[in-house]
Amino acid sequence: MFFVLSLAVFVCLLSILLMLVSLGLVKKKLMNREKSSPFECGFDPKSSARSPFSMRFFLITVVFLVFDIEIVLLLPFLLSSGYSVDIFSLLGSMLVLFILTLGTLHEWSEGSLEWFSSSA
Repeated sequence: MFFVLSLAVFVCLLSILLMLVSLGLVKKKLMNREKSSPFECGFDPKSSARSPFSMRFFLITVVFLVFDIEIVLLLPFLLSSGYSVDIFSLLGSMLVLFILTLGTLHEWSEGSLEWFSSSA
């Protein structure tokens, strides 16, 4: 019983000592000016809040999110189709694909999917 108690005290003291040593070694890195400054989406927060933002970047992000959600909606059907085929889940997945195809064709026809502008 005394051995277990002394071992527990030794382990507690050793861990406290190691924590104090690590705090002493890390003190230099905690006082970094770059790390303590705020960071907002890659922009310098001290500059003007009305800095220009690329609308093309925003549209590419929206298209990426649409296709990402498409994968999330269709993945359970694809994984479960090996076990049994249900006509309602098949029609539901076909409807999702049809709606996303119509949306993609609409974005393509209005020029949102062109990566480079012709004026460059």
